[in-house]
Amino acid sequence: MGKLKIKRRFPNPKEMLQLLRFKPWVFNGRERRLKGAYTIYDLRTIAKRRTPKPPLTTRMALLIKRFLPARARQAFEDIEFQPRILRDVSEVVLTSQVLGKESALPFGIAPTGFTRMMHTEGEIAGCTAAQAAGIPYSLSTMGTRSIEEVATAAPNGRNWFQLYMWKDRERSMALVERAKAAGFEALMLTVDVPVAGDRLRDKHNGMTIPPALTLKTIANALPRPEWWINFLTTDALKFASLDSWNGTVAELLDTMFDPTVDFEDLKWIKEQWGGKVIVKGIQNLEDAKKVASLGVDAIVLSNHGGRQLGSSSSPVPPAP
Repeated sequence: MGKLKIKRRFPNPKEMLQLLRFKPWVFNGRERRLKGAYTIYDLRTIAKRRTPKPPLTTRMALLIKRFLPARARQAFEDIEFQPRILRDVSEVVLTSQVLGKESALPFGIAPTGFTRMMHTEGEIAGCTAAQAAGIPYSLSTMGTRSIEEVATAAPNGRNWFQLYMWKDRERSMALVERAKAAGFEALMLTVDVPVAGDRLRDKHNGMTIPPALTLKTIANALPRPEWWINFLTTDALKFASLDSWNGTVAELLDTMFDPTVDFEDLKWIKEQWGGKVIVKGIQNLEDAKKVASLGVDAIVLSNHGGRQLGSSSSPVPPAP
């Protein structure tokens, strides 16, 4: 058999136009960037371009390689899914029961402090997004918006309040009472910060309260005009009891947080709250069993993003 000869012709402009379809330009810069963010790593790239280094490295420890021990990162990358074939997947249901109520997705937004240093709208963006998506939102004790502001912004949201137990017990319980009065659904007690981790990156980048500016940090911020314009033209950042502090975040935590908190305190806090209680920061089976025996409603496996104890276990077990 002879070789088949390909017939050639001149390109037809009309046919070419049918094959070439240009992607429409999105004029809103933020919308354009987010439309192109398909993974968490895409979001990280956007954040690194638009956020000065001190707040970026403080909030993104998990996403910056040198902050996360190699074995913990590898545990996430080694996760394997075992697909099952020939199932009817025409209708996929992602809803899940979380604390006795339906959640539209099997996850929620975890508590993060100093949120407005990363994003102008901060906690308000988080709680309203969670409300729209039908998932829980956790407000941090170290948040930059108040309990009442979050409750007002997301009145129909599943709002949870994350508590760090302070040495000043009355002050801690005052926050708990405010969350209860604001209709928050659950109390999330973080238990993995008896003392603050060293957080060396904060020291290197001048991440103190207030920020310690250097020529290096100023030079790093200048190419990111949207961030510092937003920072300067919106209301001042406010933190719980931080207005007069002059030191690093780690030093602040050591000054404020109570290192004596134990299981008896957990029982007492649970009684004071009177509602659903979540314990965040569990890293081993024995502690999980212990808090479960005390009647807590849920636990969160967490090593605090590696910032508290860099050599601690990953929340994801290694692959067998």
